[in-house]
Amino acid sequence: MSYFLTADGGTESLRARVYDLAGNCLGSKAVPYTTQFSAGARAEQNPEDWWTALVEASRGAISASGVNPADIAAMACATTSCTVVALDRDGDALRPALLWMDVRAHAEADAVLATGDAALQINGGGTGPVSAEWMIPKALWLKRNEPEIYAAAHTICEYQDFITLRLTGERVASLDNVGLRWHHRNRNGGWATSLLAKLGMSELEGKWPDRVLAPGEVIGTLTQLAAQALGLPQSVKVVQGGADALIGIIGLGVSQPGQLAMITGSSHLQFGVTREPLHAPGVWGAYADIVYPNRWIVEGGQTSTGSIVNWLKRFCGSSFDFAEMNAKAAALPPGADGLIVQDHFQGNRTPYTDPLSRGAIIGLTLAHEPHHVFRAIMEGIGFGTRSILEAFKSAGYSSTEMTIGGGASASPLWLQIHADTSGLPVKVPASPDAPSTGSAILAAYGAGLVPSIDAGIEQMVRPGTTIDPRPAEIARYEEIYAQYRALYPALKTVAGTRPC
Repeated sequence: MSYFLTADGGTESLRARVYDLAGNCLGSKAVPYTTQFSAGARAEQNPEDWWTALVEASRGAISASGVNPADIAAMACATTSCTVVALDRDGDALRPALLWMDVRAHAEADAVLATGDAALQINGGGTGPVSAEWMIPKALWLKRNEPEIYAAAHTICEYQDFITLRLTGERVASLDNVGLRWHHRNRNGGWATSLLAKLGMSELEGKWPDRVLAPGEVIGTLTQLAAQALGLPQSVKVVQGGADALIGIIGLGVSQPGQLAMITGSSHLQFGVTREPLHAPGVWGAYADIVYPNRWIVEGGQTSTGSIVNWLKRFCGSSFDFAEMNAKAAALPPGADGLIVQDHFQGNRTPYTDPLSRGAIIGLTLAHEPHHVFRAIMEGIGFGTRSILEAFKSAGYSSTEMTIGGGASASPLWLQIHADTSGLPVKVPASPDAPSTGSAILAAYGAGLVPSIDAGIEQMVRPGTTIDPRPAEIARYEEIYAQYRALYPALKTVAGTRPC
């Protein structure tokens, strides 16, 4: 038997899992790490924490699985994107990594957009805006604000590439990540060379990884040090993965044109598969070949979703109980007795791409309790998803259902709210751990045990449940959604015009 080790490097922890060729998870272990938040919507992590977590979680998952480490054929990873790290020649971090949700580089994002370079066509049809989350704005921020770090950096890359380097010794980037967040154009020029030149930072291209490989391609095998750390033979193949959410659409079985996936966790990301490219304001992409050969991916996203629920938990302290909160919130009618939440607690990714927008809770009275806010947060996030799907439709892409994986899939209430606010049936596969399942499929493909990624999906992803929208709730949410849509322009003049 051959088995596969996966690593899902998320915002709050890294979870390793061991899978068999039928897609069964045989063992799992998660190891948390911390994020440092500071003013200006800054968020940083220590890259050494990722490696420590990978080693501990991998050993724990292998032990829990009962699998002989010698029988693990390959491994693949999925990580947060775009989490940017600057490394010295030895591969050690020169400073904490700028987490994907860090949007300090909003001025640099404006500078990128102002170039008018052809590489910008891939997002918003060239009209922008450009997100402060992406690679080039963050690298430009480093050059402007920490020039000594920037100059000393031998490699500027992502979480994904840091792990690849530690595992194999190879400076390799994923086509998935660079297509999503680095303005790399797979079918039209590769690196954004002219864009970098216009920004006066052509040297950045030399700091990026030497090679770009698509998900499923073999990077190499484990170094001696990595093999010893993980307790694995050096013969284990390291197969290219990518951004956790994009690898997650593989794990959800969303691979054919017209299918729509939503990956949930600290953030929400919406991805549609298309046969042809499309570009429009309020939509990111479409990106060529970044997951599947000869298919394009259109993208939307919400910067803070599950992280808002975690914020409420921290705010409430020890009195917060998820089961009790869900039960009380489920008993409330749509609208949470007059509350509306704008879900921009860490800015807006799409359709506005506004890093300065902020969250809001509107309609509070002394009669409201934490479970009212809890439900209103879920509804606000549902409305944010709907606004993205409407941008997709305006761009020429629509779907008749939505497949969901990740944290929200564990909450029947949240799934029902998503179905009711979007008006779409919501599907949840039997295994909602989408990035890990997707990584297992890639590892199986890279190991040569399935003939294609599509064949791996057919073999390793099993159907689960479907939640249908309810007509009465759809009608009620129509009224509340109109109020939600009015919040952004109204609040932009109050809290969305300054970095705070």
